[in-house]
Amino acid sequence: MIKTAIFILLICLALTVAACVVTAPMPQQEAPSSSPPPSSPPPPSSSTPQPLLVIPEVPQSTEQIMRRYTWGYGGKKWTWELQIPQSLYEYYKGIPRLPTANYSVYITHPGDDTFIDYLVSDIERKARKEDYGELEKVEFATAFVQSLPYTSDSITTPYDEYPRYPIETLVDKGGDCEDTSILLASLVSRMGYGVVLIIYPGKHSAIGVSGGDGMNGTYFQYSGANYYYIETTDTGWRVGEIPEEYQDMKALLYDMTPTSILTHEWEARGEGTTVELEVTVENWGTAKADEVYIYAGFDAGDDKLWNSQGSETFLLAVDQRITIRFTLQVPLEKHTRLVIQIIDDGYAVDESYSEWFDT
Repeated sequence: MIKTAIFILLICLALTVAACVVTAPMPQQEAPSSSPPPSSPPPPSSSTPQPLLVIPEVPQSTEQIMRRYTWGYGGKKWTWELQIPQSLYEYYKGIPRLPTANYSVYITHPGDDTFIDYLVSDIERKARKEDYGELEKVEFATAFVQSLPYTSDSITTPYDEYPRYPIETLVDKGGDCEDTSILLASLVSRMGYGVVLIIYPGKHSAIGVSGGDGMNGTYFQYSGANYYYIETTDTGWRVGEIPEEYQDMKALLYDMTPTSILTHEWEARGEGTTVELEVTVENWGTAKADEVYIYAGFDAGDDKLWNSQGSETFLLAVDQRITIRFTLQVPLEKHTRLVIQIIDDGYAVDESYSEWFDT
């Protein structure tokens, strides 16, 4: 009885959420144990997927934010005066920042499509008037984005890293490299060009563009096409020109395919020799996830788990959450921790741990 009481206290103190990491799924097998096999716990139970606590549609209002931009291209000075719906800006400010390096989700979100299309139509109208070719049209849009001031997230926001949606960058009249890359990628992709985000992890962000006549210079090959590098954070850089410090550096490429972004939270409570675990999974991305399951157990080392359980596979649409409950049998006389993984299409896309504890 004393040992059980101590274990309950430890489990209550130790089961706290740790930072998420991405790994391959752990094998679903029991680790060797000298303890007698426990009785089978009940299978995981789930709730019906529910909408996330975000606004499902962008609210409409008559209030507008006025912004004026000036930039140079083709030997001319250009001026753009935009009226940006206040409600659209507040909507995107209210969306939590997503735990992913795939910033394409900030581009493929459909809430600003109408406004971005309006900007694109104006860019194309001006380009036709100037008789710009394909390359010049892309560089015209690029010159506009390059003219926006570079601002550091740690100075303009309470966060060290705060990727902005295109509307936010327009209203804030600037941002850092991922913000201007997101904005330019949004414009150029809606203009009909192939676009990839170019991410140098922890270093820099840019974009690559394909499909325009006359493009040359530095490019990345992706899915059978050449994507020419575009620098977005300073004026004067042309399509295909890359800063020297990034010429030999490896980069991650992300296309504009909508993708799911799954996150999770959990709570656990010790009940004698079992743990009652409740896991909530949320899809903050721009595509449904249709091969998702939760895998949980106690760390046995060497990528193995004691007394693991997996939920049934479920579908999670955009802006939905689901809660699944487990009853896990605690391995006795072990130094371990609780491990929770979210598996999508065979890959662990989100993972968390409790602190280590002794049973």
